[in-house]
Amino acid sequence: MTKQTKRIKARTGDREANLSFAEAIKAVKENATAKFDESIEIAVNLGVDPRHADQQVRGVVNLPSGTGRDVRVAVFAKDAKAAEALAAGADIVGAEDLYEKINGGFMDFDRVIASPDMMALVGRLGKVLGPRGLMPNPKVGTVTPNVAQAVKDAKGGAIEFRVEKAGIVHGGIGKASFTQEALEANVKAYVDALSRARPSGAKGTYVKKISLSSTMGPGFKIDPASLNA
Repeated sequence: MTKQTKRIKARTGDREANLSFAEAIKAVKENATAKFDESIEIAVNLGVDPRHADQQVRGVVNLPSGTGRDVRVAVFAKDAKAAEALAAGADIVGAEDLYEKINGGFMDFDRVIASPDMMALVGRLGKVLGPRGLMPNPKVGTVTPNVAQAVKDAKGGAIEFRVEKAGIVHGGIGKASFTQEALEANVKAYVDALSRARPSGAKGTYVKKISLSSTMGPGFKIDPASLNA
């Protein structure tokens, strides 16, 4: 409790002001004082109502500076596609054997990729993968004949985003150890991807609020205009 109190008292920066995205990143980095390399999280409040089909927001963004974490990738593929996935760096590759493993409780992965011919099999894992946000989907490039490229993208910094019930999208955009420039590039790429994914049913202001925080640090508000959002 004492350590937590000291950390809170040591916090710097104006948490109420709408900062430029560069200022917010600087403030978050300065307040990431934990003994481990804290993750940097972004939360974006969008002017959409996800209850309506024409206001869904979902997609994938390639973070130019990567995520700073080792993404474990499982791939459903056979024969040549399986070999390509392994060569590209997939952590586990299989078909019926992988299905049985996951159905039995194995979940040691962060992303699932599947070749199209495997979806009849993968679909049977919907109740297992769906609630965890791991179900492969062609809209975000995780159902694809080019499994090797999908694996490389996942390992290199491609992350999915999806709007939640309250109209908020959030995700990890790097680590506190990243340089200011690297985090700026990732934040810009993330918000740009959200802007491109604006659904047809969205009316009025689309990007309403943006905030940035580290794992143990406070959150800081970003002025959307500083990102041309």
